[in-house]
Amino acid sequence: MTQRKQSRNALDGKIVILRRGLAIYRVKASPFWRVRIWVPSKKKRVVKTTKATTRVEAISIAEDFLSAMGTRGLLIATAKDLTFEHFADRLVQIEKVRGEAGEISSRASNNTKNLLNNPTWGAIKFFRSQDIRAIQTKDYLKYINSIRQSDSQLSAGTLNHIAVAFRKVLSLAQTEGVIDAVPSTPRQKRKDNPRPFFRFQPLVSEENDEYALLKTTALKLAEEKIVVRNVTITTELYDFILFMTHSFLRPTYSEIYALTHRDISIADNPKRLIMTVRDGKTGHRISNTMPAAVSVYQRIKKRYDGSSDDYLFLPKYKDRDHARRVIQNQFNAVLDRADLKKDRYGNSEHTVYSLRHTAICMRLVLSQGRVNIFNLAKNAGTSVDQIERFYARHLPMNAEMARNLHSFGDNG
Repeated sequence: MTQRKQSRNALDGKIVILRRGLAIYRVKASPFWRVRIWVPSKKKRVVKTTKATTRVEAISIAEDFLSAMGTRGLLIATAKDLTFEHFADRLVQIEKVRGEAGEISSRASNNTKNLLNNPTWGAIKFFRSQDIRAIQTKDYLKYINSIRQSDSQLSAGTLNHIAVAFRKVLSLAQTEGVIDAVPSTPRQKRKDNPRPFFRFQPLVSEENDEYALLKTTALKLAEEKIVVRNVTITTELYDFILFMTHSFLRPTYSEIYALTHRDISIADNPKRLIMTVRDGKTGHRISNTMPAAVSVYQRIKKRYDGSSDDYLFLPKYKDRDHARRVIQNQFNAVLDRADLKKDRYGNSEHTVYSLRHTAICMRLVLSQGRVNIFNLAKNAGTSVDQIERFYARHLPMNAEMARNLHSFGDNG
């Protein structure tokens, strides 16, 4: 019978236990003794080579290793109120309270919670019982690299959101005097993609006006009484499209689908709707619409003779997420009929969100470059940086903008 070949990593002799948690041993693959140390704070064993061939020298080096680790506090189990998990849980609770008080949006507090508790790459899973005082930039970089390995599809933007959540935890520890400074967390480079929107005149010719085609198709489907998933398309979908492109709202549960008549007032000079967005993506804001939204709103009031607490669109659906799905399904039917699902100018697809993108692009273009971008950002619940990165930089320069570029002043 052939003798089984012994593994190179098999023990060469017995393990020599020096004390609890400290031992030395050798393996067949190397002449050097190895030291094995149990680290309570990390709940794992650390193995190092002593680079020593004699037992006496290996014991001395092992004791030095143990002493050094004790100096750094690694051999002492971290008190619960000094762990990363403790401060992460406190941060989540603090943001929940702030969200309920309206200081931040509930979406923001939920995002922090979800980022920290993600079962695959959440920071709590990675740093759980680590002493927050010992976490350094190198630990953060190791964490980010582990995320990339576990999910290579995550975008740079998502990685930066993860970094923000991580920094919030460390910032809380700093605020409470546990650490002196927050370690550096280098940002990930992002590749900005233009937001898909429906082209309109004067960006394109009349026959290529996608926005006009979208509206015409919505009316056709309403006239034909097309049924999508047991719900008949009506002119309410057409009004929804108009309202979105003249209000800058997001097609989300907390913005357009949360809007009630109580949140709307009609104002003059200039003619507009003043909307109260109570819990938008960026929190509470007062937003103004374009004049065309006023006539749409008046049609909405005639369509549904309800109370001030009724929702603007599909008020009979108290489950607002269900209302959102109904609109989304009907909108997709319009995109399919008009052959507008695919954005012909980019590598993306149109969604209901494209209406918001169209609204912002319309203001930039139709104002002939004169719109105050700060006011536009504030009104839309976004930032100047977002508008410049995702909208303005990707828009072609029209004739009026070119004339503005070529001007030499009033006396030129």
